[in-house]
Amino acid sequence: MRMRRVCIKWRDAAKMTIVPPAAFRVNSVVKYNAMRVMTTALPNLQQLSIRGLRSGHKYSDGEDPDEKLARYHASLTSHDVNIISNFTKLRVLHIEGAPLNGSYPVLFSFPLLEKLI
Repeated sequence: MRMRRVCIKWRDAAKMTIVPPAAFRVNSVVKYNAMRVMTTALPNLQQLSIRGLRSGHKYSDGEDPDEKLARYHASLTSHDVNIISNFTKLRVLHIEGAPLNGSYPVLFSFPLLEKLI
């Protein structure tokens, strides 16, 4: 049991840590899964770069998507882009080459966001 208490203390300390701006690029499914874990382990991430996933994968469609494009990519594995809303201290969000279809209001709900590129 003693080891469990140390792990809980470390986990809580990591949650309170403000992560300095460093480029974390989400450009593969492996990094997407790492980002999913980071939403609970390091919710104070300040900088994030979202790029296209590898072939066979896509980000989920937003509100009011283009139906023709949605049908074309229907067979691809979909990954939720809304999980980035868990990074409440996000200051820089860089989106490059990520095939997003529709509108994503979650991208504009960060109170500390300084740059949306």
